[in-house]
Amino acid sequence: MNVCVLHNNVAPGAGPDEQDVLVQAAEISETLKRLGHAVCRVAADLDCAQVLSTIRRTQPAVVFNLVESLAGSDALIHVYPALLEAVGIPFTGSSAAALFLTSDKLIAKRLMACAVIPTPAHIDLNDPLACVSAPGTCIIKSATEHASAGLEADCVVEIGSTADAAAARRKFAQRFRSGRFFVEAFIAGREFNLSILDGPGGPEVLAPAEIMFTNFGDRPAIVGYSAKWSESSPEYINTQRSFAFGDTDLTLLESLKAAALACWREFSLRGYARVDFRVDAHNRPWVLEINANPCLSIDAGFMAAAGQSGYAPEAVIERILHAAVLKQEAVS
Repeated sequence: MNVCVLHNNVAPGAGPDEQDVLVQAAEISETLKRLGHAVCRVAADLDCAQVLSTIRRTQPAVVFNLVESLAGSDALIHVYPALLEAVGIPFTGSSAAALFLTSDKLIAKRLMACAVIPTPAHIDLNDPLACVSAPGTCIIKSATEHASAGLEADCVVEIGSTADAAAARRKFAQRFRSGRFFVEAFIAGREFNLSILDGPGGPEVLAPAEIMFTNFGDRPAIVGYSAKWSESSPEYINTQRSFAFGDTDLTLLESLKAAALACWREFSLRGYARVDFRVDAHNRPWVLEINANPCLSIDAGFMAAAGQSGYAPEAVIERILHAAVLKQEAVS
């Protein structure tokens, strides 16, 4: 099969969170070649007509879509899927609509609330009329940027009044690239990632992973930018992934799996996804984020969960390709 690996163009000197897509593209290209596929790589930018022309010249059976951002904005993650849908070229992962809905965390939270999927309460800090209804410990997050961009320990704050919210608005106005950010109730509990892989029998929840925060002391236990990308930082070193659970966690794990599948259905996800949770002191799961098309690097969480579930990278990539082909056949 002729496969075009499409990824966003990365500027020289970009940070490790942006460079990571090049690692993914290289690893997936090699995996596809081992599977016997013909592979080409195309870098996407805002010259959509030129990029689409280049893709068409490669005559791909499938585009392996790794585009995470355009012109430095994660809010544009859905642009190339929308173009590929318009011209009828099959591509891996979720649809343009699903990517748009999940990449804007404020939209995603509203949709989760409508679907009765538990997600922490929030305040849109871009709304000057926003008021505080339930004061307490909160976390400041970007509305559209991913990979924990801008997220550090100082993002965990106490919001006790509308004045506190206004102060946070001023403090973080320049922190996030998109300029859009919100306050979310901070769930001080355990953190889990549940990865989902499409398959012949429908979506399969892979081995659940818990993020273990060790030696954090007084620092907030969060997976911030340093914990993800600064390999020499204490946050990175002391944030580990665990797949070991005892019998006392079985009921909780079933609840997490059910909630992850509810997200898959409600947002019409496809191919592969990851849902991030916090679990409170009463063992109640709360959905933090829905990641359509999460990172597929060998050392990232999705591939780690797949390995724990008995799937080699080749099997994962083949299933993702197969899901794209089946989707195209269904709409043809």
